[in-house]
Amino acid sequence: MPTERVVIVGAGIGGLAAAMHLATRGLAVTVTERAGAPGGKMRQVEVAGHRIDAGPTVLTLRNVFERLFADAGTSLDAHVTLRPLDILARHAWDADTRLDLYADRERSAEAIGALAGPAEARRFRAFCAHARRVWETLERPFVMAAEPSLPGLLGGVGAKGLARLPEIRPFSSLWRELGSYFHDPRLRQLFGRYATYCGSSPFDAPATLMLVVHVELEGVWTVEGGMHRLASAMAAQAQRAGAHLRYAAHVAEILFAGGRAAGVRLADGEELPADAVIVNADVAALATGRLGAAARRAVPSMAGVARSLSALTWCLHAPAEGFPLVRHNVFFSRDYRAEFDDILLHGRLPAEPTVYVCAQDRDDEPNPAGAAGERLLCLVNAPAVGDSRRFDATEIAACEARTFACLERCGLRLARSAERQVVTTPQDFAELFPATGGALYGRATHGWRASFARPGVRTRLPGLYLAGGSVHPGPGVPMVALSGRAAAAAALTDLTSTRP
Repeated sequence: MPTERVVIVGAGIGGLAAAMHLATRGLAVTVTERAGAPGGKMRQVEVAGHRIDAGPTVLTLRNVFERLFADAGTSLDAHVTLRPLDILARHAWDADTRLDLYADRERSAEAIGALAGPAEARRFRAFCAHARRVWETLERPFVMAAEPSLPGLLGGVGAKGLARLPEIRPFSSLWRELGSYFHDPRLRQLFGRYATYCGSSPFDAPATLMLVVHVELEGVWTVEGGMHRLASAMAAQAQRAGAHLRYAAHVAEILFAGGRAAGVRLADGEELPADAVIVNADVAALATGRLGAAARRAVPSMAGVARSLSALTWCLHAPAEGFPLVRHNVFFSRDYRAEFDDILLHGRLPAEPTVYVCAQDRDDEPNPAGAAGERLLCLVNAPAVGDSRRFDATEIAACEARTFACLERCGLRLARSAERQVVTTPQDFAELFPATGGALYGRATHGWRASFARPGVRTRLPGLYLAGGSVHPGPGVPMVALSGRAAAAAALTDLTSTRP
């Protein structure tokens, strides 16, 4: 029997998950990646000789990766070392107001009670219970489904699930739902931040996204050696299973024959024939013709689709003083609605941003790194306009001043220097990830229809499949891995059904 050939475009987490799944089952897999290393958005930046994670920094749902490696005949623990965090994140509103969330819900409730009173602690417990029910209702019939659809969801939840569907609150905004739970505006702001995990605004995202809170409270892990180590481990396992990874290989066009995908053409003219092609890139790259005119018909037009958030980031190596940093830290702006209005309504950098700081040399305890400095990723949300306008040096410098002023207002002082930092703008992200404008999460999850509007793994053209954060079930490291596995399973099913 001939061996089916699959070309995977992009060695991000979705593409690597697909490669592991297919190569383990004996298919001839070639992964093409235009960068020089695997990982896609899970990338690293070198600053003053130190490698800093410059993409995803939070790992949840480790069971997704345990299953992926187990299906490949090995174990996750054999390839990477994961450590659970006790403190999920440290939050600050000013120099005197802080709140830690813990993997232990009761400790979180006690911390919330100390900050905002026992009634808010009780509401937090009720909110967590609601978020858990939302996750349990949607996990199998929607999150784990290869194709997002309302009929599929309704048919998959069963009689008991139908009674619980109203609890997912698809027609209410996350911000509004949070207001029904939390009376303290700081808690509403804190849990509203989870909408940004999908690149969305808490004022427009459906309350269904409260499930992200449950997922994170189920556990957050650090990866020894950095998040990029996970991508490297997946690439190595795919290669051990027989996949061929080609770096610095830019796909210019997807080829078709007889009405189905038949391979790819690289930018240097080389053609790689295939029986199936999986595209692990933003759907916008297909929709705008970046992968050939014929491939545009594979997905719906992106005209009028609201993009998710972009970011302005600083990768630093610098001494930090004055604030007891842990691994994940959030410093809140004083006007959350104005922050999102600046970004999404006016298309400008926020006048006062909320700042996320990942201290990559720390875990739960605030162990000072000393005068030599430590590795830090500082991130603020920004509009995804990198392909339509350039924020000039004056605008970037002004936002930088506001960003680090926010940190100082909360007590964190960083001894920064231009030689020990790398800045990445929405335009830089637009160049790294073509056709996105710098959007880091595909389309924004705004309104109840948005989750159903994300493409599934199958396209309109036979033999062409999708994976990645712009595809169902959406952004986030485990979700992207699920999309890659689902794309591989769909391709394998279809190839098997067409064998003579």
